[in-house]
Amino acid sequence: MAERYPKDRFDEIPEDLARTGAHRAPPPPGRGWIGFAWAALASGILVVIGLLVLAQLNSQVNFELPDLAGESASPSASASAAPAESATPLPTDEPDEVVTDPSTIDFDEISITMLNGTTTAGLAAEAGDYLEEQGWVVETRTNASENDVPTSAVYYYDEVNAGIARGVAEQLGVAAVQQSAAFPGASVTVVLGADFELPS
Repeated sequence: MAERYPKDRFDEIPEDLARTGAHRAPPPPGRGWIGFAWAALASGILVVIGLLVLAQLNSQVNFELPDLAGESASPSASASAAPAESATPLPTDEPDEVVTDPSTIDFDEISITMLNGTTTAGLAAEAGDYLEEQGWVVETRTNASENDVPTSAVYYYDEVNAGIARGVAEQLGVAAVQQSAAFPGASVTVVLGADFELPS
């Protein structure tokens, strides 16, 4: 049988006894979002630093935004208009090197870009529509990076496309045709200048 001991002060527990010691409080509301915000901020800073380092290491990296006010949303349309004053005139004594029939062209392999180098809104779209009515396929129509080009010109990137470039120039009534590495994104690039008039 269990022994009974007399009650002492440890057997009496006051009603107002407050808990003492270390107790874990409930987490404050929104604590998870604070951690997420810090992680997102750190990620953003690391991305910006990485881009800046990449730009320093490789000068060919271009962070320019596409021209949203252009006539086409194609990202490949961003190009600068090269000076047309040095372009060579369209040869009139070499008809064999002028492709005038667009049905003979494989437009899966050949791309034509139309750039508006003037302040006339929609000029590249109008010239592109005109070419397509004649059977050509214009892949890109947009504004050039300059809007004060004085002379229209047709540029071709590779020598094998010289005849096509001359054919496009003849169709548009443009006198200047030139080989240029300024527009590597297209086989043939038309830069419309202030002298351009849409053929009637």
